[in-house]
Amino acid sequence: MPNSAPQALLTALGAQLLGAFIAASAIQIVDPRLWKLPLILALTQGTCAALVSYKLTAPTWWIPIHLAFAPLIVLTCRLTIAPGWYLGGFLLLLMVFWRTDKSQVPLYLSNRATADVVQKLLPSHPCRIIDLGCGNGGLLLQLARQRPDCTFFGIEHAPLPWLWAKLGASRQNNVTISLGNFWGTRLDQFDLVYAFLSPVPMEQLWQKAQSEMRPGSQLISNSFVVPGSQPTSVVAVADRRNTRLYVYRPGEPK
Repeated sequence: MPNSAPQALLTALGAQLLGAFIAASAIQIVDPRLWKLPLILALTQGTCAALVSYKLTAPTWWIPIHLAFAPLIVLTCRLTIAPGWYLGGFLLLLMVFWRTDKSQVPLYLSNRATADVVQKLLPSHPCRIIDLGCGNGGLLLQLARQRPDCTFFGIEHAPLPWLWAKLGASRQNNVTISLGNFWGTRLDQFDLVYAFLSPVPMEQLWQKAQSEMRPGSQLISNSFVVPGSQPTSVVAVADRRNTRLYVYRPGEPK
């Protein structure tokens, strides 16, 4: 699995190029007349690129990107749209996802069912909780309403989700939302750290948690395990995606 932005982008480029070669070869063998049908060509290339990406064990969120990339280019070229709309669309996507190529963390949003389960895992006493990569702040705002005795913090690096979360938090006096990279935030000031990231940064996050978090504090990872480390418990969420919350206590002595 790619573990850096340049490697991930090279893997994606390789999947696209190899997918194009496989698709071209297949069409030439099956029926060369398909060369006159750009959308069929694009769909075939996208499917081949997605299969190559899967075989290269790239993160699964690359698969829909590969599937849609070439077909969307073909469909967009058929539209009579002023060039400014393309720039606007690009800027909007950039504001939502920011540097996903660098962070290797897509925009995942925690649902209400997950927030209900996390609420049950909070300490009974007033405590401090942080959501690393809080997205639109939905989980924090729900928890803040349920536990007004606690203080909640969220940090998000993508501008548009951060703004959404910031506006929501303006009506909740026990929630603070910051724009930035959570790697610079020390975790020893929190009783519970929540993260819904991706498999890529989990090992680095675990090292950070072990070096900074206090005894008795909890690290809860939505869906993604820490490689080589057994969670203290695994909590199932009754939602459509069968979410699993992996609970760790990194501050405890080994």
